[in-house]
Amino acid sequence: MLAHQSFTLPNGAVAPNRLLKAAMNEQLATPDCRPTKALVRLYERWADGGAGVLITGNVMIDRTALTNAGAVVLENDADLPMLQRWAQAATRHGALALMQLNHPGKQSPKDLSPTPVAPSAVPLTGNVAAFFNPPRELAENEIADLIRCFGEAAALAERAGFSGVQIHAAHGYLISQFLSPHHNRRSDQWGGSLANRMRFLLEIYREIRRRTAPEFVVSVKLNSADFQKGGFSEEDSVQVAQALANEGVDLLELSGGNYEAPAMMGAVKESTRRREAYFLDYAAEVRASCNVPLAVTGGFRSAAGMGEALSSGDTDFVGIGKPFALLPDLPKQLFSGSFERVDTPPVRLGIAKLDQSVGGMLDMQWYIRQMHLLAQGKTPQPKLCAWTVLARMLWQQGATAFRKERA
Repeated sequence: MLAHQSFTLPNGAVAPNRLLKAAMNEQLATPDCRPTKALVRLYERWADGGAGVLITGNVMIDRTALTNAGAVVLENDADLPMLQRWAQAATRHGALALMQLNHPGKQSPKDLSPTPVAPSAVPLTGNVAAFFNPPRELAENEIADLIRCFGEAAALAERAGFSGVQIHAAHGYLISQFLSPHHNRRSDQWGGSLANRMRFLLEIYREIRRRTAPEFVVSVKLNSADFQKGGFSEEDSVQVAQALANEGVDLLELSGGNYEAPAMMGAVKESTRRREAYFLDYAAEVRASCNVPLAVTGGFRSAAGMGEALSSGDTDFVGIGKPFALLPDLPKQLFSGSFERVDTPPVRLGIAKLDQSVGGMLDMQWYIRQMHLLAQGKTPQPKLCAWTVLARMLWQQGATAFRKERA
């Protein structure tokens, strides 16, 4: 079985197997965005479960720009002792632990960002528009400051003992906004041509490499496409992947979509859903164009689907999200032969209008609740009632329960 084989990344770091826990929004930070013992306990559970790579939920590099309440912010070394405990928990059985670094840009909810920033002053559209304030355009000196912040956060992650970082350049957040010609309409060195639009990502990558040791893993999460008219295309994405490969990136995790076209939330064709690997065809294109280790995340639910994806040779790692909230020991079950599949149907209330308006947020909160149970040392509840989750959301968060946040 390929899944249990180790894999050596370009910088020499070794993942003990090919199963990668993709980033999920834990919402376990303190109200002032500090890491907690709950995060330590959660990653102990996942480390004990046997994954080869553990990627954290997005850690923010700027306290004024949050994807959600309950996110960790990494701006200085004030929380270094707890960060060290978090890293030790995640790596205690040999897994590579990557801290995902992110800036939401304009995808920061209204109640958290009165005036969000973006490459250009282009508001979000469609069903999600009401949840976000229109952004203002970043000045060039602010762009330089953000690049520095990414580098400083990576250096702190290394000091804490994480194996590496993952730069979040997907799902419509700030770096993804720079890559998209729809969202990035600048006429300076940061916009226009693809070479200019990818400059922000490449400069962040270079700053992180400058600030960290060669053995520190630097990964990037990249959209295959935004799936919206005039946005970041597959052709663009392949060229960005080639540029990152030329820079020496250790691992590319491939995903797709954004809040306006949420492929990352499972909004894909039924034929693709049945095959499980949502972005495997795109991975084959990247594989043909450049030599870089790849992880494909999205849709994997069965041992057969995972095995087929790895056997195809189009991906080196299988990225798994939601199933880890229900089966923290999924890798051990897979390697022992006791795992066949796990189903993760959409969490719904059964009332069409309600499900249409809050279904996505309810689904996200249902899985966050499962992670909170794991962090408390409890067993996940796969039969947890959607109405119970909705009541809990309203009781804990009131009207802000309906903000749009990352799954």
